Amino acid sequence: MLFKDITILDEDFEAQPHRWVGVEGAVITYIGDAAPADAARFGEAYDGRGKLLMPALYNAHSHAPMTLLRGYAENLPLQAWLEQKCWPFEAKMTPEDNYWACKLALAEMARFGVASMSDMYYATPERVQAVEEAHMKANLCEGLLAFEPKPYSEYPICQMNEQFVREYNGACDGRIVIDYNIHGEYTSNEQTCRDIVAIVKEKGLRLHIHASETRSEVEECRGRHGGLSPIGYFDSIGAFDVPCTAAHCVWVDEGDIAILADKGVFVANNPASNMKLASGFAPIPALLAAGANVCLGTDGMASNNNHDMFKDLYLMALIYKGSTLDPTVITPRQALAAATRMGALSQGRKDCGLVKEGFRADLCVLDTDGPSWCPCNDLLTNVVYAGHGSDVVLTMCDGAVVYRDGEYPGIDLERVEAEVAERTVRIQREL
Repeated sequence: MLFKDITILDEDFEAQPHRWVGVEGAVITYIGDAAPADAARFGEAYDGRGKLLMPALYNAHSHAPMTLLRGYAENLPLQAWLEQKCWPFEAKMTPEDNYWACKLALAEMARFGVASMSDMYYATPERVQAVEEAHMKANLCEGLLAFEPKPYSEYPICQMNEQFVREYNGACDGRIVIDYNIHGEYTSNEQTCRDIVAIVKEKGLRLHIHASETRSEVEECRGRHGGLSPIGYFDSIGAFDVPCTAAHCVWVDEGDIAILADKGVFVANNPASNMKLASGFAPIPALLAAGANVCLGTDGMASNNNHDMFKDLYLMALIYKGSTLDPTVITPRQALAAATRMGALSQGRKDCGLVKEGFRADLCVLDTDGPSWCPCNDLLTNVVYAGHGSDVVLTMCDGAVVYRDGEYPGIDLERVEAEVAERTVRIQREL
């Protein structure tokens, strides 16, 4: 595809009007201020007038099949939400349920400009199938609740993960990546966690965890581990000596922040979920000031209710001004970088997340002719504060269109919605 005469956000997130951007295969091969001499080689010419081309978004923390629980577990604190509602419901979910629910999540993400997700859940083969069919990207880890202190090798998931790495890691021209998972300090034990970290280090893989989501989690962890916070505990067992994404990090102190920054941990901020579960506000301004890597996620649909990352982008850019009483914190550029480039890096995708020659063509196009875009004193500010996920008219992943003007080339949306609705009713009847 050749995007012609379109405004872009360049690799520095600066607005550049009247650009031509050429995509060949999975890669951006041309960016210029005029049409390339051999424009025909790019195939379709896309009229960019009144449009913005920007990097697609990367959902750095999701539980995609939890679309089945959308609106199901409401008005509860985290532990009651998990133990009374989510875990009993999830125990009834079959692999096929996970497949259809994941397919619905991918459709929703693609609709709102997301090309890739870091997904922590179950039924990995079915999630791989859903991602492959949607022609999107995902870092997938199989969820583990390891309450019983025993070697990781004695858990069935150990052999499962070895198989997943052999069969799926790097599949679909690298669109599929298999990560390892520690759900959280409070849902695991030290022996099993140390074994997981050793495997991740040996195999050169990545780790995805929950950490310091609630105040009670931190207080209870300190009681179990000689005063160590979840961040201090994970650091002590080597979890941050491997590439790691730590979701939430709401209740972290200065010492925790120093560890996260020093170890290069990717902190996946989930502002909507953190507020909905009344967990609090991650200290993102302090994390950024310390040089920590901050990315952005939606979390699951039982604690957010939608995969429109433009809403999370807006919240991230806005709430810290109010919570810190400082209108200068979290610039639009910082927020958008968290949703795009930093999200890609959190997944180990170094050639993704920017509109740049030689990078993978993970892109989205926004219609900027709507009333909320006028006037445009600063395009980047409009994207973050005035833009909506519904402004997305095209989403591209590795050069393939995965959403365009209401159509999903890899997803039969009507079938998916019917399957998810029926399966949700069945599970609720079984509870």
